Amino acid sequence: MRESDGAGRTAGPVTALVPAAGRGERLGANEPKAFVAVGGTPMLGLAVKGLMAAEVVDEIIVMVPATLVDRAAALLPPDAPVRIVVGGAERTDSVRAGLSAAAAATGFFLVHDAARALTPPDLIARVVAELRAGHPAVIPALPVVDTVKSVDPAGVVTGTPDRSALRAVQTPQGFAAEVLHRAYSHPEAATDDAGLVERLGVAVRTIPGDPLAFKITTPLDLRLADAVLDGRPVVSSC
Repeated sequence: MRESDGAGRTAGPVTALVPAAGRGERLGANEPKAFVAVGGTPMLGLAVKGLMAAEVVDEIIVMVPATLVDRAAALLPPDAPVRIVVGGAERTDSVRAGLSAAAAATGFFLVHDAARALTPPDLIARVVAELRAGHPAVIPALPVVDTVKSVDPAGVVTGTPDRSALRAVQTPQGFAAEVLHRAYSHPEAATDDAGLVERLGVAVRTIPGDPLAFKITTPLDLRLADAVLDGRPVVSSC
């Protein structure tokens, strides 16, 4: 059981896990996506600076390819409370590597994609605040604005889900330490960490996300991120 601070909130250190071993094939880069620059700074560096700026994280563990450990160390702030470990072939493998490196950690974990490099520190702080308020799993989410269709293998529409009940989730996703360790004790994979936690029957709380926490996945996303950092108009005048 986690200790209380006397005001009904749970106490404990916060460890952020940053998977940064993804290949970034959809981005069209010739290096892992986390090392692609946005506004002149690699995404990994921006993501770590955002975590530090939130002033709620005690330790950051970054998971990168074995061949890029030295490069990762060179781009991170020298005074940052960061450890670098070797990640895996898939995202879940990298998170497992981070959890293994933090086996003795108590309190809370944040899992934050390096590709969400522009995530505002305020959003990170809000996730941690909800964890400290007693929620075992917290994720930021935005309403889905597009109409969504389900289709069969041939591409034929089979239904139109009610988008009012749908959310697009972001990171950082926050969890009580024992919950995330338990979720990753099983071999299943998922597209996000909350998906594994849901399978345990643990309630996952959503909080309002932020448009700036978008995932930089495609060349268009990269252009948008550059424009945001440079202060240029995002919408073309053409």
